[in-house]
Amino acid sequence: MAEVRYLEGPRGERLAYAHTPGGGPLVVFLSGYRSDMEGTKAVHLESWAQARGRAFLRLDYAGHGLSGGVFEKGCIGDWAADAEAVTRHVTQRPVILVGSSMGGWIACILSQRLPVVGLVGIAAAPDFTEDGFWAGFTEDERRKVMEEGGILVPSAYEDPYVVTRRLIEDGREQRVLTRPLPMPWPVRLLQGTEDEAVSRDTALRLLDHVDGPDVRLTLVRGADHRFSSPECLALIEAAIAEVS
Repeated sequence: MAEVRYLEGPRGERLAYAHTPGGGPLVVFLSGYRSDMEGTKAVHLESWAQARGRAFLRLDYAGHGLSGGVFEKGCIGDWAADAEAVTRHVTQRPVILVGSSMGGWIACILSQRLPVVGLVGIAAAPDFTEDGFWAGFTEDERRKVMEEGGILVPSAYEDPYVVTRRLIEDGREQRVLTRPLPMPWPVRLLQGTEDEAVSRDTALRLLDHVDGPDVRLTLVRGADHRFSSPECLALIEAAIAEVS
């Protein structure tokens, strides 16, 4: 595995990242909400890239994994800025963005800022703070978020976590499905049919919304949100190869 290094982020937190030097566009893996760069997909893809001499980057947003900062103080815009800062620090070369869940949303944001030549979304979850959290809250829960600053939300994977007013309000500013989203490069979207966190409707909406000449969606029967079985990992590898 590549050595973990640190960079002072745009808001002063120490950001952790692992960069594998190599050829071709830099493959940047963007992890999901409350996930980190030690996840199955990130580590597997690093090994895949190393075996092929490909440049690869995985990183932790502030408040995630090995990076400094407090998760509850962060928001989508902050984490996108973290990923952009680390990527620009590592290279000025073209990049391939590979985003998992929330990382797919961040990939869409960064696709409009960085020199991108390809994008892979894995159970991409654009605009989930509004279309998922806020849309699913009761009126009382919405009131608590706005008046008290946040509420606890249960998780299928871990302990309950806080959804803050700042996360909701910033998420509205970062939405990508309500504004043009040009992607004049190959885009591959991967989605499991048994994903309990991101629906196939979200995948189809993103497919329809992206403005590009080569955008494809692959639905995988039986795959869940983790999308980390050997078969799913092989599909991610193939998608990166296609957009390279």
